[in-house]
Amino acid sequence: MITASRPWRSALGWLAFLAPFFFASYGLATWVTSQRDDVGSLVFAWESHLPFWAWSIVPYWSIDLLYGLSLFLCLSRLELDRHALRLLSAQLVAVACFLLWPLRFTFTRPDMDGVFGLLFELLGAFDKPFNQAPSLHIALLVILWVCYARHVPGLWRWLLHGWFALIGISVLTTWQHHFIDLPSGALLGWLCVWLWPLHGPSPLSRARLTACRAGRRLALRYALGSAACAVPAFLFGGAWLWLCWPAVSLLLVALNYALFGAHGFQKGADGRLSTAAGWLLAPYMLGAWLNSRLWTFRRPAPDEVCDGVWLGRLPGARELARSPFRSVVDLCAELPLAPQGRHYHAIPVLDLTPPTLDDCLTAAEAIEQARRRGPTLVCCALGYSRSATALAAWLLFSGRVANLDAALALLRGARPRIVLHDAHLRVLRQLQARHAVLPAEPAHV
Repeated sequence: MITASRPWRSALGWLAFLAPFFFASYGLATWVTSQRDDVGSLVFAWESHLPFWAWSIVPYWSIDLLYGLSLFLCLSRLELDRHALRLLSAQLVAVACFLLWPLRFTFTRPDMDGVFGLLFELLGAFDKPFNQAPSLHIALLVILWVCYARHVPGLWRWLLHGWFALIGISVLTTWQHHFIDLPSGALLGWLCVWLWPLHGPSPLSRARLTACRAGRRLALRYALGSAACAVPAFLFGGAWLWLCWPAVSLLLVALNYALFGAHGFQKGADGRLSTAAGWLLAPYMLGAWLNSRLWTFRRPAPDEVCDGVWLGRLPGARELARSPFRSVVDLCAELPLAPQGRHYHAIPVLDLTPPTLDDCLTAAEAIEQARRRGPTLVCCALGYSRSATALAAWLLFSGRVANLDAALALLRGARPRIVLHDAHLRVLRQLQARHAVLPAEPAHV
């Protein structure tokens, strides 16, 4: 039901634009591809065993109704615009892929009659066996699923999940798409959700070429890693195609280092990455987590530096649950952390890059406020660089040490394996040159 508080006029405007644009652009891609004689297919042998379920045309068609209604679910103009931009972005990217890399569906459906036969006939009148990968149906399904899940409560949400799962399966059981179209469509859907977040600005609005030399160097390395995954995927096909996921993941990390900064990981004030970032970056995050555990395997426990403030790696759920910490100050951008009810402050900084001057000032204030609540953990992925820089800033600005050399000596005495490069020290020297000092207060016992 549409209430007066919803931006229904704007929703009507978006629907009036998106609906004809969908059919026009999709039809254009189909027509252009139908004129070509070089359209191939990408199908696995096991797909010939997939069943044909005529009834699944019903959930397949239902996405059209869900598409239109979704615009009227949005409670604010911001939510509506972001949702509509996700739908529009998916359309633009998918159609571009259909034109650049056309594929044909190869199975022949059995003859049908009755209601299901009529629905297939209507579908065939518009949707020819082209426009395959990435599946626009699946991309839109991801975007709509996110939208409806946000607004449908309780038991209805589980029914919603079941129906949306049926829609996802139906692209195969209606013999409308080959398997490769599904994961590629899902990646596109999550990319559009990531590109237009509901909380905070779009990564595009933050895009600035980094001035950090380490950031540029790491962006190049991750871009090369992305290419190293993509090349065998396209050369050998088959199971190698799964490398497209880490290729996309590493490319997005490279863009974060080059353009979007730590905000590209979309880590929130609750310590969690956005769902879209979680799906897109999952291969990279797995590697980052394993790397953090390998480097700290011999010394996983945090170390107390001064007055109830500890320095360590990003703790796992069990580690944090068993710890005495009342507060956590987190400098890690690329991995999530569930605070479990503790006072939590996130200051995301890209791995292997120094915190900025503002990051250090924010961290110093956050640590001083947090320690008044009791034992405080300052952490990043390893607890060696980003968090160590933040703790050094706190030592300087709280007046607990006289100079940077004393701060470094205190840190290395507590945690000998800290790594602070020239870039980290340069920022800390800038901090040392400032005259303002935070008031130091005794820790709570």
